[in-house]
Amino acid sequence: MIAQQEEVTKVMSGEHHTMTAVSQPDDHLNLLVPETGTPWYKSFITNIKEAVNPPKLPPLEVTSKPVPVKDIWGDSKNTRTAGVSSVLIHGAAIALLIVVGTNKTVQQKAKEAVHLIAPDIAPYIPAKPAKQLMGGGGGGGDRSPLKASVGKLPKIAPRQFTPPTAVITNPEPKLAVDPTIVVQPNAPLPNVASVNFGNPLGVTGPPSNGTGSGGGIGSGKGGGIGSGNGVGFGPGSGAGYGGGVYRIGGGVSAPVPIFKPEPEYSEEARKAKYQGSVTLSIVILADGSTSNIKVIRALGLGLDEKAIEAVSKWRFRPSLKDGKPVAVTANVEVNFRLL
Repeated sequence: MIAQQEEVTKVMSGEHHTMTAVSQPDDHLNLLVPETGTPWYKSFITNIKEAVNPPKLPPLEVTSKPVPVKDIWGDSKNTRTAGVSSVLIHGAAIALLIVVGTNKTVQQKAKEAVHLIAPDIAPYIPAKPAKQLMGGGGGGGDRSPLKASVGKLPKIAPRQFTPPTAVITNPEPKLAVDPTIVVQPNAPLPNVASVNFGNPLGVTGPPSNGTGSGGGIGSGKGGGIGSGNGVGFGPGSGAGYGGGVYRIGGGVSAPVPIFKPEPEYSEEARKAKYQGSVTLSIVILADGSTSNIKVIRALGLGLDEKAIEAVSKWRFRPSLKDGKPVAVTANVEVNFRLL
């Protein structure tokens, strides 16, 4: 395109307008490239040098002056009034407290104030159940005509290998084993100051194993000491101490019911639509049958008798002590519900 000057004449609404335009072919490219006399690589090197070692600038000359703030804000007319008001308010509050505190009426009312006392809730706190001791007992003897002689108890052990004896028939055994009885460790056993074994509740006299049988010392049988039946001490059976039968725990497993027929309803209770539970104390024998059934919490209207009748037919897998079935005492509930 050749540069040229054109004159354009147009006729619009009867008037003549003249437009003159001059253009170059590379004018738009010249606008993109800045005009500079320094090559780009020299500028790049100069920038690196200034970044590493910047040139020192002349000291800064401050030409501005601070505004006198005090002349604008310092002259407040409310400063003195606010300070005086604050002092007066605090003084009045302190004076009011002194007047109220020294007033006799206020002091008397303060003395008559009710003091709160925490209520005694001890009767409502459930007591911790006492740890049940293992019941039972033991006995023995060699059918001596004399009663068991008094003496100390042997050591307590979980299992008996040698029964105690008051009459030594073999002073030099080939294998000496200390005699023991099977009693719970926390049992309150009587203590007798003696060098010989015997029954602490026995009689004074010559050494005697007693009128019982099965070894041991006493009037019972089984290898223990006392009038019971077993390897424990005292009346009762099996082992342990406390009299009577075992209690669940302390090495005695719980019995498991295997036959438990439901109780029948009495006519009086059925007519009255009476419901509830009867608590019974029973002894579960070593053969799994029940005995010594007693009512602990009655219900009435003939239901107590029906509960005893039903429990007398129950059968259990008996409790075990050292792998052997033993008699235990337990409490059971018999429920009566109308459908």
